[in-house]
Amino acid sequence: MPMTPSAADPRRSDQPKELGLFELIAIGVGGMIGGGIFSILGLAVDVSGNAAPLGFLLGSVIAAIAGYSYVRLALTFRSDGASFTYLEKAFPDRLAIAGIAGWTVLVGYIGTLALYAFTFGAYASHLFGVESFALSRPLLSSGSLVLFLLINLTGAKAMGRAEDVAVSIKILLLAILAVVGLSTVSVERMTPLVNHGASSILLCGALVFVAFEGFQLITNAVCETRDPERNVPRGVFGSIAVTSLVYVTIAWVAVGNLDAAAIHEAQEYALAAVAQPILGRAGVVLVDIAALLATASAMNATIFGASHLAYEISKDQLAPRAFSHRNGKAVPASAAIVITLLSVLLTNLGTLEIIASFSSLTFLLVSIAVSVANLRLREQTRAAPAPVYLGMVLMLATTVLLVAYLFEHNVGALLFAGSAYGAVALSFVVFRRLVRARGG
Repeated sequence: MPMTPSAADPRRSDQPKELGLFELIAIGVGGMIGGGIFSILGLAVDVSGNAAPLGFLLGSVIAAIAGYSYVRLALTFRSDGASFTYLEKAFPDRLAIAGIAGWTVLVGYIGTLALYAFTFGAYASHLFGVESFALSRPLLSSGSLVLFLLINLTGAKAMGRAEDVAVSIKILLLAILAVVGLSTVSVERMTPLVNHGASSILLCGALVFVAFEGFQLITNAVCETRDPERNVPRGVFGSIAVTSLVYVTIAWVAVGNLDAAAIHEAQEYALAAVAQPILGRAGVVLVDIAALLATASAMNATIFGASHLAYEISKDQLAPRAFSHRNGKAVPASAAIVITLLSVLLTNLGTLEIIASFSSLTFLLVSIAVSVANLRLREQTRAAPAPVYLGMVLMLATTVLLVAYLFEHNVGALLFAGSAYGAVALSFVVFRRLVRARGG
């Protein structure tokens, strides 16, 4: 259904339309298969046991329904600000809502950056055989973040081509593992399928939601897309479908080839442990390399996207003015540096479960807020209310279940998340008062 031109951001209307359906699906798949399956497979099996494939499937369903609101809003309000812009339009008289939401999204990006860096460090340590050295993972994680910060600051044009190659290689390597692994799946090992209770599937869906958040990159590219009314929806849902197929297949191969105890023991590099009995040492090396490529491309893209979001928020005087500063390569340098340094701090202080659960919880809450924005703006977005309400119910249910699980099993993770959200709200309020005091 065509959108009114006046809804689009006039600053973006003259950009060249270079992206077709294939490119959009590549962007979405590259963003989603960017470390998620490598980092949270072990956690998913811990939570839901043999039903981990169903948990990933549920996560994809939630992502697809959440994606509906992103699609309708992206086609109506075309801006790099994405969720921040949508909430700004939905609550024009309450900028604090958009501001706090924008800051929360940035904190969510910091969480995903920390998750990708944690995974990079774990798989790199495993590849080089230094996982027994306590500082190897933190040092490699921190070093990877600093490296991709420097790459972003230089605005290296070659990085785009290198990332396309990385996406292709990691998907090829995962496909090899999936095809070979399916032939060795033991049905007896997977019986009973739902061995941790039906609620564990919902919990797994909530925990792995962060592995699907990359579809939002497509809605951010709406202004560079040819025939966006046709290609953006197909790109979002098509990329979620492809990613879901990969995740579900890999999870099926994992629980069908390796005991849950063995997966738990190698939780930080679980997929490499799965490859060992299927492809031997060569398979382990291939998976380690695929994980490094996946997390490297994800870190690069996330630093880029998060710094540009901070730039958009700053332009509206809802974030520090320094975030709107661009260096000689037109990169929001201050924003990129601050975001990366906070990610370094989190990846060194947090455990894998704390970082993963915080990231998933954050993007669940943001997606619920985006759905609310879509409902408030449905006369402009022409959204059907049924899928929006369905998505909100599913996301609220999984959010409550995730909070309940953390309260019972990892209250530290819950306290961390609550403290982070409280700090975001308090920091924003203090910032706005300082701006008003200066006459802003």
